[in-house]
Amino acid sequence: MAEAKTALQLPRLAGGVPPHAYFLVSAVFHYLGPAFAVLLFARVEVLGVAWLRIASAALIFAVWRRPWRTFARAQPRERRLILAQGVVLGLMNSCFYLAIDRLPLGTVGAIEYVFSIALAAFGLRSWRNWGALGLAVAGVALLTQVRLGGSPLGFALAFVNGLLFMLYVVLGHRLARDGGGAGIDRLAAAMLVALVVVMPLGLREAWPALTSPALLLAGIGVGVCSSVIPYICDQLAMARLPRATFALLLSLLPASAALIGAVVLRQIPTLLEVLGIGLVVLAVAVHQERANG
Repeated sequence: MAEAKTALQLPRLAGGVPPHAYFLVSAVFHYLGPAFAVLLFARVEVLGVAWLRIASAALIFAVWRRPWRTFARAQPRERRLILAQGVVLGLMNSCFYLAIDRLPLGTVGAIEYVFSIALAAFGLRSWRNWGALGLAVAGVALLTQVRLGGSPLGFALAFVNGLLFMLYVVLGHRLARDGGGAGIDRLAAAMLVALVVVMPLGLREAWPALTSPALLLAGIGVGVCSSVIPYICDQLAMARLPRATFALLLSLLPASAALIGAVVLRQIPTLLEVLGIGLVVLAVAVHQERANG
C-alpha cells in the first residue's frame, strides 16, 4: 500500500519542477558519468565498465520500482516497447563506451545527434531541416578530418551509438507518454532487459571490479551518474515536453560533452574541433520536428 502511495505521489512531486530543469540536470550527468567511466577504464575493461553501469542501475531500479510488476501488467504492445528500449539501452551504452575509449568525449557527443537531425530532415521536409542536416554533416566532416586517421573503428562505433541514441529518444517519448511515474516504471523494466543484453558482453570483463570494493563502488557511482539520474530526468522531461522542444534542447548536449571532456578528462579540443562541435550544436538548434512525435 505504501509503495502504491509513493508511486502516485511521484508524478505530483515531479510536476512541481519545470521540465527544462530536469533536462539541464540530465545534460550534466549524461556525460559526467561517462567521463568518470573513462577514468575507470585504466582498471577495468571497457565492456566491464558498461556492464557495471547497467547492472548497478538495474539493481537500483529493481529495488525502487519493482519493474517485473510493470512488465507483468503491461499490454503486449507495451511489452514490445519495453523490450525494444532495453535492447537499445544495452547496445547503446556498450557502443558509447567503446567509442569514448577511442575518441574524445566531445567528438562522440557531437556525432550522437546526427541521426536525429537526419530523421527530422527526411520526416519533415523543409529548407530549415535540410539546412540543419547540411550544418551537421559539415560539423562531423570537420571532426572526422581531424580524428579519422587515428581511430576509424572509434568513429564507426560513434555513428552506431548515434543511431541507437536516436532510437532511445523516440522510444523514450513513447515510454513517457502516460506521465512521469509510468515512464519511470517502464524505464526500470527496460533497464533489466538491458542487463540481460550486456550480460554476455561484459560480465567477464567486470569480474575484477566485483572482487574489489573500491572498484565496485566506483562502478556503482558511474551507474548512478550515467543511467539512473539522467534517464529519470529524461523521462520526467519527456513526459511534459513536446518532442520538438526536447529536440531543440538537445543542442546543449554536444557542448556539455566537450566542456565535461575538457574539465574532467583534460581533452582540450582544437579550433577545428570546436568549430565542428559548434556546427552540430547549431544544426540541432535549427532542425525542426513535428509538434507531436
